[in-house]
Amino acid sequence: MLNTDGVPEPEKIRSVQPSAERRAQGPVVWVECFQEIPCDPCHDACPAAAIAAFEDINDRPDVDHDTCTGCGLCIAACPGLAIFVIDETYSETEAVLRIPYEFSPLPGVDEEVTLLNRAGEEVGTGTILRVQKPATFDRTAVVWVVIPKDLVTEARAFRRGEQES
Repeated sequence: MLNTDGVPEPEKIRSVQPSAERRAQGPVVWVECFQEIPCDPCHDACPAAAIAAFEDINDRPDVDHDTCTGCGLCIAACPGLAIFVIDETYSETEAVLRIPYEFSPLPGVDEEVTLLNRAGEEVGTGTILRVQKPATFDRTAVVWVVIPKDLVTEARAFRRGEQES
């Protein structure tokens, strides 16, 4: 439960996910911002205006997935690390998950990683496809991870290397 363990309930996740039809058209943003807090940089970062202007600074993002181009500029702008881009058109069996990343050192292209769900549990493996870290992203990189297509609704983070005991 979000308020006790930080993991959103399945119905909350379903309420913000892009439709299967939209996901089949190419990269699209998936905003998992579930709390009303004073924040709105995602709207300002979106060049397509797919994230509506906030009437109140405490509003949750209102996303028009059909307007979203999947550019991902909103990912690094989100201080809550709550924005992802999913591309289910990458291949027949794999998708690309673009996620915010604020650890050092950055992963390398072709590095195999362990995929984690929202609760930090292992759900599979993925491969780093690209790492974006332009100066305009401040301290947040955006890492592109190739994942099994059946994990697009589950995988939201990754762990590098072996887990230490």
